[in-house]
Amino acid sequence: MTPLAPARPVSPVPPVPVVARVSMVFGSALLAGVLTSFGQAVGPLSTLSNSAGPWFLVAVVLLLGLRIRTGRAGLALAMVSGVVLLELLHVGYWATSNLRGFPDTLSPTSFWVLMAVPAGVLAGAVSIAVRSADGRQRGAAAGAVAAVLIGEGMRSLLQVAATTGVVTWIVEIGVGVAVLVTGIVLARSPGARVLALGTGVVGSVAVLATYLLLGS
Repeated sequence: MTPLAPARPVSPVPPVPVVARVSMVFGSALLAGVLTSFGQAVGPLSTLSNSAGPWFLVAVVLLLGLRIRTGRAGLALAMVSGVVLLELLHVGYWATSNLRGFPDTLSPTSFWVLMAVPAGVLAGAVSIAVRSADGRQRGAAAGAVAAVLIGEGMRSLLQVAATTGVVTWIVEIGVGVAVLVTGIVLARSPGARVLALGTGVVGSVAVLATYLLLGS
């Protein structure tokens, strides 16, 4: 028998340099803003492209791509990065919409620019908590994501469904409930489950109240 040749060693995949990773993440935020503007002209995507929940999810996913270390310093960096990412989404959307002939303003006092600050801070906190070894933090992260989706979905059913239809908002609420249920099921302790449920319920009411009070 011919002896088998020794297997060739597999070289480990080199890590992506930090500068490249940061460039890709922040560039992706701009691109997502660009795609949002085009998405508003596509029938099935128009309503979804006019909602804030998907942008929040994009920010969380991009923050996870940054792989920021946990801890207090990492939490602060993630929160600041979350705000920057959401504002870059606005910049991409604003620039593209104007270039396409749809006038849009990027005022520091506009509702969405202002809301990007607390939303970005929350997205940063979620991106750190979801990777925590503490089940309570992961449960709270699931509850926070669910709250954004459920709260916006409820607000939209109350205020804009007459012009947009209800399908998108029902789906958004359904996704939020699925995230919440998943967080509760995967929680490793009763305390984590209660925290996930409480964060989801109270957070949903808070997001809904914020929309209604600010009238957007």
